[in-house]
Amino acid sequence: MIKLLLVEDDSTFSYIIKNELQEIIGGYEVITAGNGAEGLKAWEEYHPDIIISDIDMPVMNGYQMVERIREMDGDIPILFTSTLTSPKDVKKGYKLGVNNYVKKPFVPDELDAHIHAILKMKAGIKSRNENEHYKLGRFTLDAKHATLHNEDTGEKEVLTVREAKILQLFCENINETVERKAILSRFWDTEDDYFASRSLDVFITKLRKLLKDDPLIELKNIRSIGYVLIVT
Repeated sequence: MIKLLLVEDDSTFSYIIKNELQEIIGGYEVITAGNGAEGLKAWEEYHPDIIISDIDMPVMNGYQMVERIREMDGDIPILFTSTLTSPKDVKKGYKLGVNNYVKKPFVPDELDAHIHAILKMKAGIKSRNENEHYKLGRFTLDAKHATLHNEDTGEKEVLTVREAKILQLFCENINETVERKAILSRFWDTEDDYFASRSLDVFITKLRKLLKDDPLIELKNIRSIGYVLIVT
């Protein structure tokens, strides 16, 4: 049974989603909170497997809650459900460390599919490399703790969880093409959503900037297909 924390200020909507999720075969144990402050407290007390949160809430909004959680936990999957899905809103959420967005309104079965996709991805990555340390030229990626260490300068760059996981995927496929649609499917649970696609572009640009100090590393674009991380 999946222990789920639902952070939602609309009590009627929260009640409906909670009841319908708990009726899905396989089951959920759903803990609810009415705003980000209550969500933060519930996360600390109940240690859920995943957090589903609205953004626009009183007392403490979803962005603020996620920022606080990510200061202490870079691993727990967090999914935003919101009507705030402009490119600016999406980029802000991913920068803070959310794993996915679901646009309101949605049906519980849709949410259930997103949850299982995220948890499956998380489990799959961990089974491949428990240590989650990768050597890239003068860099070492610690995917588990979302840091990139420059061994020459001693500098350590703190990444968002999503940045670390995308770079980890490239590290697991050095000098091999990783399809763009595969990245979108794994980290955004879509292959053709406009906002997810633009968000991926931002992540790729950021990773290139992080790696530019090593001339032997190139994150190359394969037109209309995807990317290849070349290490020579």
